[in-house]
Amino acid sequence: MQTVHRLPDLRLAVAALRADGSRVALVPTMGALHAGHMALVDAARATGARVVASIFVNPKQFGPNEDLARYPRPAVADIALLTAHGCDLLWMPGVEKMYPAGFATNVSVSGVSEGQDGAARPGHFDGVATVVAKLFNQVRPDAAYFGEKDFQQLAVIRRMVADLDFGLEIVGVSTVREGDGLALSSRNAYLSPDERSRAAALAKALAEARRAIEAGEDGAIAAALTSLADAGFAVDYVELVDAATLGQPVPGQPRRLLAAARIGTTRLIDNLAIAPTKNTVKAR
Repeated sequence: MQTVHRLPDLRLAVAALRADGSRVALVPTMGALHAGHMALVDAARATGARVVASIFVNPKQFGPNEDLARYPRPAVADIALLTAHGCDLLWMPGVEKMYPAGFATNVSVSGVSEGQDGAARPGHFDGVATVVAKLFNQVRPDAAYFGEKDFQQLAVIRRMVADLDFGLEIVGVSTVREGDGLALSSRNAYLSPDERSRAAALAKALAEARRAIEAGEDGAIAAALTSLADAGFAVDYVELVDAATLGQPVPGQPRRLLAAARIGTTRLIDNLAIAPTKNTVKAR
């Protein structure tokens, strides 16, 4: 696997990958890689594409009181994982390369970015959209792969790509979970042993809420909130939304159950697909 840190070198390396007519797939990451990221690389490779991964801890998507300074950056381990999974090229720009002096442009996606994490983390999705737009223009891939664990992020990127005519395929890959259901996340490394044992309650609460919602039972969201509080979580939100707009569910359309909650100092997010229904369900 080749690793590059300068944009001219990236452009030359991507051109070399395309020289035999291959498609190029991009897997954008912030590093601290785990099996969830590798599922993206594996999914891209399964199509026959040449795979470019990026590692960039993006300061624009962190709030002033968030964990930018302590976000894990295990570069040697990340490179080893990507190499083992057959990644062809790694793009690792520094902050000064991504946001040089005088940088003054911001990409903002309305609608899908405004609720849930957009409300809890003001400015977060502007930072995501801006850096992803830059990555798309830098690599110019045919497809880009994102995990469904960050479902709102995926919705924001899909909206941006459609609105700005990027002309690439956005592929969502199913969430990878631990044996007890906890969604894999780089931030799981922050959990103490006790917090880790209780963190599985998030996935369990969502699974029970999904069962209740799809069965047409009332009070599913309220029950999930109670379960999470009992496990020691401070809940930001648990919401049932339309899977495309992240707004009010529409009868007959796919839905998503989204949640974010803190245990100790660690904020975890998760979501589950909910089967469409022809009737309005009283989830609360």
